[in-house]
Amino acid sequence: MQTTELDPTLSETLDRAGKAGLTLVIGNKNYSTWSMRPWVAMTAFNIPFKEVRIPLDTPDTASLIAKFSASGRVPLLLAGETVIWDSLAICEYLAEQFREKNMWPLDVVKRAHARSICAEMHAGFNDLRQAMWMNIRANFHGKGRTPGAQGDIGRVCEIWEDCMAESGPNDFLFGDFSIADAYYAPVVMRFRTYGVSLAPALQAYADRVAAHPAVALWIAGALAETETAPRYDIYPG
Repeated sequence: MQTTELDPTLSETLDRAGKAGLTLVIGNKNYSTWSMRPWVAMTAFNIPFKEVRIPLDTPDTASLIAKFSASGRVPLLLAGETVIWDSLAICEYLAEQFREKNMWPLDVVKRAHARSICAEMHAGFNDLRQAMWMNIRANFHGKGRTPGAQGDIGRVCEIWEDCMAESGPNDFLFGDFSIADAYYAPVVMRFRTYGVSLAPALQAYADRVAAHPAVALWIAGALAETETAPRYDIYPG
């Protein structure tokens, strides 16, 4: 995995990552929100890893994933002989293994807050997921505005406003970029694809996330992909 900026502890980090044998198995960058979260987090915090990308919705997808894990889903982190599936579990594992990276906020109250909003995103927002799936290459402006999706959009905005009231108007959710920002990066992608109007301060935050080097690399990868998925590329109606 190549990164554009290398931190001063890179040699130590490379050594530890090499010993652990970190491999991140992901789906398409254009569609896979769950894959995007740990990939962005690892890239943002300069944690070297090998990337294995498995295109979704193909006849071979299930068999290819099964080579790495019985979960049947991506992402997966392979750390030596250890398999960690589920994006939040991957991020927690990495935060423990690379404590010096401060992937969560240092303050205990802010850290609890960050974990809470990640858990809420992880377990909820089903209407938003169903009505406004991620497709970075698409333009679905004005689509997906079901009552449930609108409610989820409002809740995301409330979360961002609460965090920014504490962190400041020119920062990320908890000041410096953290797992929380990586976790909401796919929402930023959705808002861009569907043309969701945001208050100026929230739009500025969304723009900062999209411009972050790790997110920008993911977007570039999504735009470069050639695979298509008809059920995600055409919005019905």
